[in-house]
Amino acid sequence: MYRNLTIKQKQIVWAWAFLAIPVLFYGVIRFYPTGNAFLISFQNWNLLGDRTWAGLENYRELWNDPVFWQVFRNTFAYLLIGTPVSLVISFVIAYHLDKTRFMHGFLRMLYFLPFMTSAVAMAWVWRWFYQPVPIGLFNNLLASVGLSQVAFLNSTTNALPSVLAPAVWAGLGFQVIIFMAGLRAIPVSYYEAARIDGVGWWTQLTQITLPLLRPTLVFIVVFSSIGFLRIFDHVFNMTTNNPGGPLNSTKPLVLMIYDTAFNGFNMGYAAAQTVVLFTILLIVSLLQLWILRSD
Repeated sequence: MYRNLTIKQKQIVWAWAFLAIPVLFYGVIRFYPTGNAFLISFQNWNLLGDRTWAGLENYRELWNDPVFWQVFRNTFAYLLIGTPVSLVISFVIAYHLDKTRFMHGFLRMLYFLPFMTSAVAMAWVWRWFYQPVPIGLFNNLLASVGLSQVAFLNSTTNALPSVLAPAVWAGLGFQVIIFMAGLRAIPVSYYEAARIDGVGWWTQLTQITLPLLRPTLVFIVVFSSIGFLRIFDHVFNMTTNNPGGPLNSTKPLVLMIYDTAFNGFNMGYAAAQTVVLFTILLIVSLLQLWILRSD
């Protein structure tokens, strides 16, 4: 039968033959676990015993769980604070760094270095910064100028911003590099024409730079939002003595899933939380793509 095919048909057959292995691998690695998680969310399972059908019981328990709603608010706090703050800071850095010629490569490397650093190591360093006197760097600086100590990680109001700060700092390098790539892609002739017409820097920024950076902004906003919605490493390592912070004030949804699955051994309930997180990620990403879409 293969001999009777045309050359074009044979090319299609060979193309699908080469694509079959990666497509199969991706399907097994990606879609099977996702589908299995949806199935487990309707079951009771403790990892050792048999699975039993629970229907919507896990979702009803989730709806009536006050800890879940606290964690839900925390997760969106990370998103709504972390994304715009990191976006503004990284753009300001990239905008000015792009105009800097002295030690440009070295400065760009310094900003990118935290992104390459282990999140675990970074979290423990910042945890040391936040310790009380005489250990913590920040409280020692406050004490040296006569100010009172701050309970960075042991306060329900300070804990979440304290955990969010190193997370924002860690992602700045990547966002700065992406912003700089977008800035370099804008033709210089636009700015030259604007200067000839006497257009100021603010008008150039709002009428030339930002509109032409829209694809870059879309990518960074979606990428950053997914990262903050899935925040785990910094929270877990900075609050190991009290996972999730005081009164769960820093616990995100991913940490709740981890705690439910591997400390509570309630895989069905953890899978229901995973489905909720997946739904949130999907809705937020699609909403941002719709809002930031090109005209």
